[in-house]
Amino acid sequence: MNWLEAIVLGIVQGLTEFLPVSSSGHLELAKSIFGDINNDGMLMTVVLHFATALSTLVIFRKEVLEIIKGVFLFSWNQETFFSIKIILSMIPAVFVGLYFDEAIELLFNGNLVFVGLMLLLTGILLFLADRAKNTNREVSFKHAIIIGIAQAIAILPGISRSGATIATSVLLGIDRAKAAKFSFLMVVPLIFGKMIKDILSGDVADSTVPFAELTVGFFAAFFTGILACKLMISLVKKSKLIYFSIYCFLVGLSAILFLN
Repeated sequence: MNWLEAIVLGIVQGLTEFLPVSSSGHLELAKSIFGDINNDGMLMTVVLHFATALSTLVIFRKEVLEIIKGVFLFSWNQETFFSIKIILSMIPAVFVGLYFDEAIELLFNGNLVFVGLMLLLTGILLFLADRAKNTNREVSFKHAIIIGIAQAIAILPGISRSGATIATSVLLGIDRAKAAKFSFLMVVPLIFGKMIKDILSGDVADSTVPFAELTVGFFAAFFTGILACKLMISLVKKSKLIYFSIYCFLVGLSAILFLN
């Protein structure tokens, strides 16, 4: 891997982590077009995910600090309730990851019709969410579980995690800005958990990526992630999800009609 490849990987990770276009679906399409993609080991993947998780924490640093302070007051306050909602939202994805990991891996095997159909589903969700009326409703405990189920389903290739969780939140009548904030914060613990799992698996130790390329990739993903996160929050507030809906429809149909 050279510096240019590291930068490209970082930019792609930073964009697809926040924009509702399905990074897993695009990876499967890229494999079909360009052949199997090798990122020189698990370490680069871990570093890039850490970069986007960190960019999320930077964007929502005030909210995160308030949550931490509230939790350490050891009282039933608003921050404690928000933390519990985040935990509840994680349960479905953790359950799917633990018990259906091998079955899901089989879907990441060049099944472009399936990927295309899931991209169409993402497009439909974004279209419906774009037309939904905005409210001032907060995320409830029940909402957190439903949004968590959407996040678990988004493990499938072709379904955007951010698209599924934000669209589900908006369709539940949650305020758009609060829906975006909850969607981005709820995935951070899962990213760190996945990073720890990958590190403990021993695959990271087999990486051959030089430190310079890791550094370049990290900063590319970090700064791109900050820009993409801000852009996505702005577009959700302005009800501009229709652009991504059209994009998912076009890519999904192309995958079904032309890439098989």
